[in-house]
Amino acid sequence: MFAIIETGGKQYKVEKGSTFQVEKLDTKEGSTITLDKVVLISNDSNLKIGTPYVKGAAVTAKVLGQVKGEKLRIFKMKAKAHYQRTTGHRQKYTTIEITEIKEEGFIKAKSATSEEKKPTVKKAAAKKTKSTEA
Repeated sequence: MFAIIETGGKQYKVEKGSTFQVEKLDTKEGSTITLDKVVLISNDSNLKIGTPYVKGAAVTAKVLGQVKGEKLRIFKMKAKAHYQRTTGHRQKYTTIEITEIKEEGFIKAKSATSEEKKPTVKKAAAKKTKSTEA
């Protein structure tokens, strides 16, 4: 069984027990995360393709640590102006290990903040404005 997930703007083919690096996630080492952007799930006989994601599917992973990638050297030069500049960059990654792939039954929890942000309109106030205009 394998799945294709999306995280950090990239897609990864994952299997249970596989370990790999993804773009940095804001989680602590040793914690468990749930990745719900599953693009495809394949069993031995079944294949489910999402539009864009498979509904009810999720991948559970354990965070092994935060690491930095290799340093990249960036060199800029303008030949006749005697301009040279060297900079560097090290990308930050999170190392994760896949612990479980769920096909169905995953329901994303609703956050309380989204319910609080809904505007409430008073019906009595709306009726009063209509009667005064008429």
